[in-house]
Amino acid sequence: MGYIDLHVHSNKSDGTLSPTEVVSRAAERGLSAIALTDHDCVAGVSEACAAAKKLSASNKSLRVISGVEISADYKNRDIHILGLFVDTENPALFNALNSALKARDKRNEKMVKNLQDAGLEITMEDLLFGTDETVITRAHFARHLLAKGYVKTWEEAFPKYLDSTTPYYVRREYMMPDRAIHLIREAGGIPVLAHPLLYHLDADGVQELVKKLKGEGLMGIETIYSKNTKTDESFVRKLAAKFDLLMTGGSDFHGANKPDIEIGIGRGNLRIPEELLWELEKVRG
Repeated sequence: MGYIDLHVHSNKSDGTLSPTEVVSRAAERGLSAIALTDHDCVAGVSEACAAAKKLSASNKSLRVISGVEISADYKNRDIHILGLFVDTENPALFNALNSALKARDKRNEKMVKNLQDAGLEITMEDLLFGTDETVITRAHFARHLLAKGYVKTWEEAFPKYLDSTTPYYVRREYMMPDRAIHLIREAGGIPVLAHPLLYHLDADGVQELVKKLKGEGLMGIETIYSKNTKTDESFVRKLAAKFDLLMTGGSDFHGANKPDIEIGIGRGNLRIPEELLWELEKVRG
């Protein structure tokens, strides 16, 4: 039985490894498949697929699934919808993601200005870290603030400078979940609610969210996840059964930006069986 990872980031968004390096890392871990799911972009998928093709020439095998992680608004919360098996050239999806990136850029510029006004040394160029095509997220801000010594740890940057409770935070415009789900399905993909227990909702609130999204076309829920306890996973499995949703799993690997999370194994005890991918394939037909 092989193992997979259906939630992985590269430096095309807030990961620190290139798509090629992500593929190499996954192959070293012995994974049979990964989904590259960068934030609001599919820019790294072609590179990752090319890297996997080179692996096959050297008698190694790794399947790369085209994916994306779309941010959406739910009751003034930022929730994430994964799209698996999306057509990266679908015009509607491509245009919507470009609009989302422009909204990110506007928010980021305002946050940079707020931090500058507070006396911190920071520019938009600082946040690129030498990767011009990257999608700048708050993780990039945290990485820079750590490098400049404004915080002692990456995690400290959020409550001090980057969370919604700080005076520097700027909320950006998000698409609604039903549109994200529609775009993913229109692009031939499977929409999946990412890490459902990370949205600061109680059990009833999570169930309400899942019920709403199911009614809007949600097809899956991320059940096996790096931060889930056994109790968490059991709860999400019950939601999957109740709402007839496919189960997926992912580490949410970001490289050095989340150094405690490794691709394929999360914090050390994550194992995502290949059978979950087979079930997704059945739905695709």
